[in-house]
Amino acid sequence: MEEKMKNKISTPRYQQIAIEIATRIASEEYRIGEKIYARSNIAGQYGVSPETARRAISVLCDLNIVSSEKGSGVTIKSHKNAVNFIKQHSKRKTIDTIKENILDSIDRQQKEMDTLNRHLSDLIIASEHFRSMNPFMPFEVRITSKCIYLNKTISEIQFWQNTGATVLAIQRNDMMIKSPGPYAILLENDILYFLSQDDNSKQVKDFLYPLTEE
Repeated sequence: MEEKMKNKISTPRYQQIAIEIATRIASEEYRIGEKIYARSNIAGQYGVSPETARRAISVLCDLNIVSSEKGSGVTIKSHKNAVNFIKQHSKRKTIDTIKENILDSIDRQQKEMDTLNRHLSDLIIASEHFRSMNPFMPFEVRITSKCIYLNKTISEIQFWQNTGATVLAIQRNDMMIKSPGPYAILLENDILYFLSQDDNSKQVKDFLYPLTEE
């Protein structure tokens, strides 16, 4: 939560004050040449420090919206420049809003990924626990185009002799072939269900995919 707050995009208080004053100038609430509050009055009006008020006036001075001379207050110089400042701020605010929305989306996705990872960990632990209680729960492996024994029979590749595993069934599309026998052919996208002597599927996967991961 703290990290998210750091990523939040906010407008500094002095700039907020500068925008508020510029808005009043842009609406021609003040005439060109008219004097408005001194810095101390601005600080009191907006409930900020004199330094914050000074920075707000400096922004307006830099943009030639007002002029400020010590002892003579703040003088209105340009309605047009005030309008341009408000327009630029509006565009900037839109960009900042988009950035903030992106940061919020990233934060939500990160939380969703953390939740997913926890669920996956729970699933792995539960599966291992279930397998330990049920030693006859079969393993499964999908036959892909990378299988070096594609389109060969179980007998041809001496599946049991090389892996010590027994094929219980083959899932082929919507059909389940139970006890397929030694002459069953391994086709792409088949799913082999088998029991392993050492209760481990690695030997079978290494046998079918010795040069690459499945």
